[in-house]
Amino acid sequence: MGIEQGATESTKDRLVFAYYVTGHGFGHATRVVEVVRNLVLAGHDVHVVTGAPDYVFTTEIQSPRLFLRKELLDCGAVQADALTVDRLASLEKYMETAVVPRASILETEVKWLNTIKADLVVSDVVPVACRAATDAGIRSVCCTNFSWDFIYAEYVMAAGYDHRSIVWQIAEDYSHCQFLIRLPGYCPMPAFRDVIDVPLVVRRLHKSRQEVRKELGIGEDVKVVILNFGGQPAGWKLEKDYLPPGWLCLVCGGSSNQELPPNFIKLEKDVYTPDVMAASDCMLDILGWIKMVLEIKVWLDHVDDALRAKSNDENLGVAARILQDTATGKHHSLDKLSGARRLRDAIVLGYQLQRVPGRDICIPDWYSSAENELGLRKGTPTSETNDTSFTTSLYTGDFEILHGDLMGLSDTMSFLQSLSELDEVNDSGKNTEKRHIRERVAAGTLFNWEEDIIVARAPGRLDVVGGIADYSGSLVLQMPIREACHVAVQNIHPSKQRLWKHAQARKLDNGQVSTPVLQIVSYGSELSNRAPTFDMDISDFMDGEEPISYEKAKGFFAKDPAQKWAAYVAGTILVLMKEVGVRFENSISMLVSSAVPEGKGVSSSASVEVASMSAIAAAFGLKLAPKELALLCQKVENNVVGAPCGVMDQMASACGEANKLLAMVCQPAEVLGLVDIPSHIRFWGIDSGIRHSIGGADYGSVRIGAFMGRKMVKTTASSMLSQSSSNANGTNPDELEDIGVELLESEASLHYLCNLSPHRYESLYANMLPDSMPGDTFLEKYSDHNDPVTVIDKKRNYGVKASARHPVYENFRVKAFKALLTSAMSAEQLTSLGELMYQCHHSYNACGLGSDGTDRLVQLVQEAQHSKMSESADGTLFGAKITGGGSGGTVCVIGRNCLRSSEQIIQIQQRYKNATGYLPFVFEGSSPGAGKFGHLRIRRRPKKN
Repeated sequence: MGIEQGATESTKDRLVFAYYVTGHGFGHATRVVEVVRNLVLAGHDVHVVTGAPDYVFTTEIQSPRLFLRKELLDCGAVQADALTVDRLASLEKYMETAVVPRASILETEVKWLNTIKADLVVSDVVPVACRAATDAGIRSVCCTNFSWDFIYAEYVMAAGYDHRSIVWQIAEDYSHCQFLIRLPGYCPMPAFRDVIDVPLVVRRLHKSRQEVRKELGIGEDVKVVILNFGGQPAGWKLEKDYLPPGWLCLVCGGSSNQELPPNFIKLEKDVYTPDVMAASDCMLDILGWIKMVLEIKVWLDHVDDALRAKSNDENLGVAARILQDTATGKHHSLDKLSGARRLRDAIVLGYQLQRVPGRDICIPDWYSSAENELGLRKGTPTSETNDTSFTTSLYTGDFEILHGDLMGLSDTMSFLQSLSELDEVNDSGKNTEKRHIRERVAAGTLFNWEEDIIVARAPGRLDVVGGIADYSGSLVLQMPIREACHVAVQNIHPSKQRLWKHAQARKLDNGQVSTPVLQIVSYGSELSNRAPTFDMDISDFMDGEEPISYEKAKGFFAKDPAQKWAAYVAGTILVLMKEVGVRFENSISMLVSSAVPEGKGVSSSASVEVASMSAIAAAFGLKLAPKELALLCQKVENNVVGAPCGVMDQMASACGEANKLLAMVCQPAEVLGLVDIPSHIRFWGIDSGIRHSIGGADYGSVRIGAFMGRKMVKTTASSMLSQSSSNANGTNPDELEDIGVELLESEASLHYLCNLSPHRYESLYANMLPDSMPGDTFLEKYSDHNDPVTVIDKKRNYGVKASARHPVYENFRVKAFKALLTSAMSAEQLTSLGELMYQCHHSYNACGLGSDGTDRLVQLVQEAQHSKMSESADGTLFGAKITGGGSGGTVCVIGRNCLRSSEQIIQIQQRYKNATGYLPFVFEGSSPGAGKFGHLRIRRRPKKN
C-alpha cells in the first residue's frame, strides 16, 4: 500500500523539503502524509519535523527519502478532552514552548536547515518555521486551513490581554512565508501575503467497504456510525440505548480501560480511519475550525470532490506540485486580489472575535461564497471582484458611533451586531432559514431606527473577599468579571415610538394619544422561565403629582411572577423619579442583553440595574457619578425588588476596572481605590450549579441576625456606660480606665458592626450574645433591629452569634488580605492569602450560608493544594471561599498565575462533574465597570437602495 524503496523517480533533479508539522493532534500529520507521499513519489527527499508517532508516516511511506525528526516547536491547544479548551493554559504553554526558548530554537533550526541543504521549508502550521527559513535564506510556504494567530486571538479575548504579544509574534512569523496553500474549511488568515486555494487533501483508501466490514464481522444489513473524536470528552459513558435498534457504533480513541455496551466496538489505536469511515453509514465527529466559516453544505461539497478523486493522484498531488514548482523557483501569487483578500480576512477575523460563549455570529455572505469569487476549484482567480463593496459588512457599518469608545470589547461589538440585525427579523425576504424566538421578534419592533440609541454596559463581579459583610460596613475587595450586561435605550417622543399591538390597544381603550410608554425586551427569557417582554404606561409610576411609594411598586411587580424580573430594569426609572426628581415626558424603549449568568452569585442583578440606569441617565442627559449610580441602583434592589443586599455588588459593577480589585468600605460606599492584582497571582470563579438568590430566606435571616447582634452590642455598651456613671463616685478610676469610657460610648452608638474590633468583641460581647433568638422575643426586649430593608418575622428563630461574629472578623480578614496583596512577593504570601479565604468560607458555613456544592469545590481545591505534586512544585492553588450571598453560587479560588494552576482548575471542574453530574462554569478574566465604559450614542446609517 505504501511507497516502496524502489519507487521510480519522476524528476531528474532531487529537491530537499523540510516539512514542519504542528503538535496539535494527529489530523495535521495525517494530511501531511498525503503531500509528503507525492513529493517522495516525485523523487524528492522530505525531512518531517513532527511529534506524531512514526507509524503515521511509515505505514504509508516506506522509502529512504523520508526522514523523521521528533521535535515539537508549538503546542496547539491545551485540552482536558476533545471539547474542552483551557484558553489561558494554551497561551501559557505556547509561551513556555515557543516564546521563552525562541532564540535557541531559531539558532538550532537555522543550523539544521543549512545542514540538510533544504530547498524549501513547508509548515503546517508551525509559526517559527517560517522565521527560521528566512534566517537561513530559504523560502517557505504554509499549507493549512487555519493559523495559530487566529486561534490564539480568540483565546486572548477570552483569557486576558496579557498574552497578546504572542499573537503579534505568530502573525509576524507567518508573514515571512512566500504564500499560503489554503485548504478547504479555512478560517481568516490575514497574516499571509498571498494565497492559493487547493482541493481537500484526504488519505487514500486501502480496503473496500466490504473488506473492512468482513474483518470486523459486520454484515451489510447493519447500520454503522463511527464516533471519531480526538479523545472522548471526560465523563462520557456510552450506553446501549444511545443507538437505535439495528445500529452499531465504532469508537475511535477510546481509553484502554473503557467498558463499552455490546452494540459499541472499540477500534485499535492505530486503526486506519479512512477505511473504517468508508465502511460506515454516518459519522459523529468534530468539524473543528471548519464550523467557524463554512456552511455544512459547502463542506460536504469538498468532501464529495475529495472522495470522487480518491483514485486520482493528479488531484491529490496539487499541493505537492505547487511545492515542487516553488522549490525550483516558479513564482505563485494572486496579484490584484491579494490585498483585497487580506483585508477581507482581517474583517472576518474581527467578526470571529465578537463571539461570546453560547452565541454564534453571522459571517457575511461574501465570505462563505468566497470560493466562487476567488476560483477555489482552480487555485487562481477567475474574475475580478468589487474590492470596495464588502466594507459595508463591518460590524459598525450599520451604525455611526456619535459618542463613546468600544474599548476593544468583543461582547460590545457583538451586541452592536445583534442590534443591526433586528430589523431583519420582520423582513420576510431575509433569514428564512433562521428560527426567531419570541423575544427577537419583539425586539425587532422595539426601536425607531431614525432616532439615536444609547448603549451602556455593566459587568458582573467576583467577590474575592468581603461578601455579606458589606451590609455591616466591611472593607470589601471585588473584581469585575468578563461577562457583562448590555442595555440599549431610546428616549423618544410618544408619537414616534413603535408600540406593540397590545400597548396600542391599551392606549386606545384609555383614550390616550401621547402618553409615554415603557417597553422592555429581555434576552435569555427561555433560560429563566420568564416573560421576554414588559410594558407599562410610565404614568403608572405616579400617584397624583408624586411618584408611587416603593412598597406599592414592589407589590406591582410581584403580581406576575413571570414579569417580576422587570423590577430590576423598570425600577431604575422609579428610583430616578423619587431620588433625583426626574419626570419622564418621553417614551422609553429598552433592550436588555446579559451574559452574566443568573443565580451563580456573580451579581447578575446588579449588572442589569447598573447598565439600565446608566443607559437611561445618558439618554435623558442626567450626569451621575459612578458612586451615585451604584447607590441609586442599591435602592432599586432594596426597595423595588425587595432583596436586602448591601451596596458592594452595584459599586463593583459601576466603579470597577479591568484586572484590578475595587477596595471599598461599605459605610455606605467609600472607595479606597483600586488594588492591582500582582502578576504572579490569579483569581478564578467556579460555579457550583446550586442557584443562589440574595432574595432567599437564608441571606435575609443572616442579615437580620447581624442587625440583632448589633442592637444587643449597643444596648450592652449603653448599660455598661450607665452603670459606670451611676457608680462613678464609688468606682476606682483605674477600673473606669480599663473599661474605656470612650470606646463604650462609640460602641453604644455603633452604626456599623464592622467598626467593632475582634478583641473588643471577644472581651466584652461574644459571651453575652445568644446563639439564636425568636423574633417575638427580640422585638419584646429590643423593640426594633434598625434595619430599613428587612422585617423581623415574630414566629421565626434567628441565628445571632454567628451572624454578628462574621462581619467583625471578616472586616479584619479583608484588611489583612489587602495588606498581603500589596506586600512583596514571598513564599508565605499566597499561603496566607489562601488561609484567609478558607477562614471566610467556614465563617459563612457557621452562619448557615453554605451548601454541599460549594463545600465540595472548596474541598477539591484543598486536595489539589495539598497533593504531592503541588507540594513538590511550590504549590499552585492556595485557597477558596464561597462568594456573595452564599447558599450556593460560585466559589472564588486564588492561585499562582501559571499553567499548572489552570490545569488543576480543569481537573477540579471534571472531578466535580464526575461527583455531581454538573460541569461547572469557570469564570476567568476581567473587564471595565460601567463608569469606565461610559456609554455609546449610536445612529443607524440610512440604508442604500
